[in-house]
Amino acid sequence: MLFIPRYGKGGGFVVQSFEFTELSMPGAYYIKPFYSTDDRGGLIKDYNIEMYKAFGIDYELKETFYTISKRSVIRGLHFQQIKPQPKLMRCIAGKVFYSLVDLRPESLTFGKHQSFYLNSEDPCCILCPAGFAQGYLVIEDAIMSYKASEVFYGAGDSGIIFDDSDIGIDWPYDLVGGKDKLLISKKDQQLISFKQFCESVK
Repeated sequence: MLFIPRYGKGGGFVVQSFEFTELSMPGAYYIKPFYSTDDRGGLIKDYNIEMYKAFGIDYELKETFYTISKRSVIRGLHFQQIKPQPKLMRCIAGKVFYSLVDLRPESLTFGKHQSFYLNSEDPCCILCPAGFAQGYLVIEDAIMSYKASEVFYGAGDSGIIFDDSDIGIDWPYDLVGGKDKLLISKKDQQLISFKQFCESVK
C-alpha cells in the first residue's frame, strides 16, 4: 500500500514539517520528512539541503537509486571500506525490517545496532552515515529508495554476514516463514564476520 497522508477535519489542509531525531548511535538519524495534504492527496519531501544544514546535518546528495525486492529477500549487511557512501533510506513500497550497525572503531557504540520497521504507509527515513553497515529483510514485496551523499565505488564495497552472532540482530524470520525461506545473493552469503572486520581495522 502507498502512504496515505492524514487530512484535517473535513478534508482540510495539513502540513508536517521536517523532524530530526538522532539515534543512540551518534550521526545516525530517524527523520520525519516534510509533507502536506489537501483533498487531492499530498506531497512528501524527504530531502532538502537547507533544512538538513539548519539542523546541523552536512549531507549533500550525489546519487539516487532504488532496490526492488521480493518478500523474504535479505540484503546486507553492506558498507564501503573505501569512499564510504552515507545513505538516506526510505521504503516507498511494501515493508522491510531495517537494521544499521556502527562500525566506527573509535565510537562508543562500536558494534551496536538499531532496527526499525519501514513501510510505504509511513514516509519516515533513516540516515545511515559513513562508518555504518546496513541491511534489511523484506516482509512484503518492497521498493527501497537510497539517496546517497557519495557515488558508489565498487572497489570499496564490502559487508558483514547478516546473521553474525557477535552483532546479534534479531531478524523477524517468522514474518517470512522462517530462516530457511530467505532469498539471499551468493555474494551476501560470503560476507565476512564481525570478528574478521575487527581484525581488518586494527
